[in-house]
Amino acid sequence: MRSPVVKSCCVLFLILFLSRHYSVSATKKILNPKKPCKRFILYYHDILFDGNDVANATSAATANATKLGNTDFGKLVVFDDPMTKDQHLLSHPVARAQGFYFYDMKTTYNAWFAYTLVFNSSDYKGTLNIMGADMMREKARDLSIVGGTGDFFMTRGIVTFQTDTQEGTKYFRLKMDIKLYECY
Repeated sequence: MRSPVVKSCCVLFLILFLSRHYSVSATKKILNPKKPCKRFILYYHDILFDGNDVANATSAATANATKLGNTDFGKLVVFDDPMTKDQHLLSHPVARAQGFYFYDMKTTYNAWFAYTLVFNSSDYKGTLNIMGADMMREKARDLSIVGGTGDFFMTRGIVTFQTDTQEGTKYFRLKMDIKLYECY
C-alpha cells in the first residue's frame, strides 16, 4: 500500500493541474462592439479596365459574366486598388487592396470579396485580410476582418462598406470604416 504522503502529493498535484487548466480556459476576452481597440477610415478606389486605359486601370475582369440574369452573375474581377485617407483618387495611397470579387447573385447585384490590405506607410506596416458578401443594394455592408500581420498581427474585426460614388461600371469608390476588436 502507498504511503499517505505519496497519496497526498498525487491528490495535490491533480488539484493544482485541474485548477490551472480551468482558470486558463475560463478567462475569455469580452468584446464590446461600441469600443474597438483601433478604428480608422480609408477610401477604396477601383478603376475597371475597359480595354483602353492600361495606365489608369486598377482592376480587370478575368471571367466574363454569364447569361444568367442581367446582374453580371459569374463575373470575376481581380484588383490592386489604392487606399487613401480621403476621397481623392490622386491622394497618396496609404495601402493597396489586393484580391478579387465576383458577382454571385442572379436576381440582384451582390458581390463576394476576398482581399488583403497591404500597408507600407509611416502610419502602419503589415496586412489586414478581409472577406465576405457585399450586399450592394444596402446602404452599409459589413465584411469580416479575419486576420493580419505586422502592426495588425492576428487581429480580427469588421469593415463597413458604404458606396461613396459610382461612375457606371468604370469607377467606384467605397468608404471603409475599419474597426478592430482584437489587437495584439
